[in-house]
Amino acid sequence: MKKTEKQWFENEEFWMRFAPVMFDGSRWAEAPVVAEHIVKIARLEKGNTVLDAGCGPGRITISLAALGMDVTGVDIIQSELNAAQESADDEGLHITLVKKDLRYFKPQHRFDCAVNLFTWFGYCSTIKEDFSILKNIARAVKKGGTFILETTCRETAILYFTEGEEFERNGLNVKTHFSVEGAWEGLCSNWTVTDEKGNSYTHEFVQRLYSATELRTMMLKAGFKTVEICGDFDDAPYNQHARTAVLIARK
Repeated sequence: MKKTEKQWFENEEFWMRFAPVMFDGSRWAEAPVVAEHIVKIARLEKGNTVLDAGCGPGRITISLAALGMDVTGVDIIQSELNAAQESADDEGLHITLVKKDLRYFKPQHRFDCAVNLFTWFGYCSTIKEDFSILKNIARAVKKGGTFILETTCRETAILYFTEGEEFERNGLNVKTHFSVEGAWEGLCSNWTVTDEKGNSYTHEFVQRLYSATELRTMMLKAGFKTVEICGDFDDAPYNQHARTAVLIARK
């Protein structure tokens, strides 16, 4: 796939400024429980290989490694990979980290399981680029393996839509504003973060909103044999009570 012009999620400065807001203590606290669900869903055993596609600072990478998995985290941002390695070192855990854009990721070997969690999907400028990520992940999963995608789909975006809020987190004042792109084709997020000295930073980005069934079709086309849609990691139905969208693909 031909490389396109640089996109916002490739900006190292953005992640350094906004990481304290996006990856606070509550986000880390939920990771061990999610990791246990992943092990159960994918029927993993100690020593099995897991690809954390879009690992960020390593929340799930670390939690899966703590459960005995052989985990490889892939991300495009070096500062996030550095943070993941520091966390692993602090916990005395071994993980493998790879700096790579998932749109162009070519795995060196196949994995028993792959995950893409916490709404890391749908931010590329084109549907073709989003699909390339799914294809590359499909290539990375062994026959009989599992891919778990957790994201905000169109249905849950509508269900939980709010126009914005203001809150304090990690010593920062955060103001958010959300708006709908097109006919619920995307969700535009505007974040303004102000530190204790009064310095403010604003960033706006759009997540493309797929319906859960549209994502299932894309995943099947990417190379998976079956895709189940759930409303949470505990096999809850994907209906009006769904907390999130969890798509479980088998190869």
